[in-house]
Amino acid sequence: MLKGRHLIEPGDFTIEELESIFELADQIIANQDDFMDICKGKLLASLFYEPSTRTRFSFESAMMRLGGRVIGFDNPANSSVSKGETLADTARVISCYADIGVIRHPREGTARLVSQAVPGMPIINAGDGGHEHPTQTLTDLLTIRHELGTCSGQTVGVCGDLLFGRTIHSLVKTMNRYDDVKFVFISPRELRMPEYFLSMLPEGSYVETDSLDDVIGDLDILYMSRVQRERFVSEEEYVRLKDVYILDNKKMAHAKKDMIVMHPLPRVNEIAVEVDDDPRAVYFKQAKYGMYVRMALISKLLGVA
Repeated sequence: MLKGRHLIEPGDFTIEELESIFELADQIIANQDDFMDICKGKLLASLFYEPSTRTRFSFESAMMRLGGRVIGFDNPANSSVSKGETLADTARVISCYADIGVIRHPREGTARLVSQAVPGMPIINAGDGGHEHPTQTLTDLLTIRHELGTCSGQTVGVCGDLLFGRTIHSLVKTMNRYDDVKFVFISPRELRMPEYFLSMLPEGSYVETDSLDDVIGDLDILYMSRVQRERFVSEEEYVRLKDVYILDNKKMAHAKKDMIVMHPLPRVNEIAVEVDDDPRAVYFKQAKYGMYVRMALISKLLGVA
């Protein structure tokens, strides 16, 4: 069903197709040994034009745990890009060697461009500027399913940088496709969700506020995000906004007993270290779910499971 497809944004797959990935991830979590050789002889091209820890490592560990191998770079200065080679040409060359590709790039739309240059090789978008981060969304949804049982019927608070947050944009668009989901957007005025984005959401499905304290008790999920220094033109503006929201034990005392706290990581100061010991803090478990869901995604796109 998904063999040979590209994943550029979560909307490329139906909810049923997403659920098939999650169901395969569940099987992998239950018995990883059954899947350790299904990608033997396959190569993943890892093209990271932007710094990454979790996304790059989780993709590479996912492929290797499936029995496949990884080629690529994590610094474009070490590739022919430094000689002026175009992205399309880089992609065409790499498609001669690899079976599947994953790309992260600071410029919006890059992953779509690469997928159009190599229609015969599945391309996965690992983040393109402030646009989309679909595999983080798959990670988030798998986390919610495992921790709360379902993605439907949840009240989701997203807090921090809602203007530039590609993980948040992807998550909200996808969660909106599930039944009876409500959103609480928590941000300073300067980092509010873009108007064009709000216009895509059903009337009455969200509220906006600048106060985390006022709404934390209403949430089933609190999705924290860092203020992204790399997206700001003004260093002064970044410094002024970077510590607007800090989640600590005092705030957690007002949250539901079964609320979960998520974060795509890396965190800076927005979640105090003391919160790590709270059983509702699932962000490190979330990172591990990311490896499993990428194992499932790679397997589906290569048609081996």
